[in-house]
Amino acid sequence: MKKELIIFLFILLILSLFSHFNDFFTHPIEHIQSLPQSTTYGLGFLHPIIITFVVYLLLLILRFIIKFIKIKLL
Repeated sequence: MKKELIIFLFILLILSLFSHFNDFFTHPIEHIQSLPQSTTYGLGFLHPIIITFVVYLLLLILRFIIKFIKIKLL
């Protein structure tokens, strides 16, 4: 459980930095404080969590497929 939480937080951090690179380095506090007024993709302030969860699920599915293939080949 702890490992999965670390993976989730790492994905959140990476996605945030890649999509808002300039904002995090020029005015990080203002950017984080403006999150409640966000209208991104119609998801509002939850958009970072929802997008991270979708990416996490895709990676989780990929991990299970790779694990299944490894078991099948052995």
